[in-house]
Amino acid sequence: MRNEDPILRKTIGEIVAGDYRTAAVFDRHGIDFCCGGKVPLATVCRDRGLDPAALLREIEAVQRGPVDRNRNFAAWELPFLADYIVNTHHAYLWENDGTIAAHAAKVAAVHGLNHPEVIEIARIFDRIAVAMEAHLREEEGVFFPAVKRLAAARKSGVASSAADRAVVEASLARLGREHEEIGDAVHTVRRLAGDYALPADACNTFLLTYRQLQEFEEDLHLHVHLENNILFPKAALL
Repeated sequence: MRNEDPILRKTIGEIVAGDYRTAAVFDRHGIDFCCGGKVPLATVCRDRGLDPAALLREIEAVQRGPVDRNRNFAAWELPFLADYIVNTHHAYLWENDGTIAAHAAKVAAVHGLNHPEVIEIARIFDRIAVAMEAHLREEEGVFFPAVKRLAAARKSGVASSAADRAVVEASLARLGREHEEIGDAVHTVRRLAGDYALPADACNTFLLTYRQLQEFEEDLHLHVHLENNILFPKAALL
């Protein structure tokens, strides 16, 4: 057994931030590496009854594979990473949040009598969509621009703005809390939906909504990972 391996003392988020390929291992075991990524690997193994040595072998196996430079997020400079998040994950949310909320409301109206859980799912997702809109606006309009200015100042060797440093410091604490709240809400949706298992009387809209909710969750996992485990720690160093 390799219970003393140093990697066991690292958090899940740190491991994935250091090597994105390990995300596949944690996904396979249903281990949260984004909102719940601050837990040490040893603790996760203990709490879930996983064999640390076996999990380490899985991690080493994926690390022997090729590195895709297009997904080596930890190596990207902060401005590029921020733009990637906006153009990929923010764009997905702006385009889809309203549609998912509308579909969830329709399913609740049609199937709520026989499946009361869909009423709660619609209510929770509507709250997620509202919170997410304010969250994205702050990141795009305030936080990311300040991070980019601080990164540019450091790169050029000039003094950074005290105002930008204050913005980043305040935003880091607030945005991190919001990630936790949104992550908890998404986990509640998954639990209510029974891991998105469809009932026998599900219509096409029911099917589509559950698929959209699952896709939303999967996108959120990578989105929050990029911010919580890579961008936020680097921004804090500025």
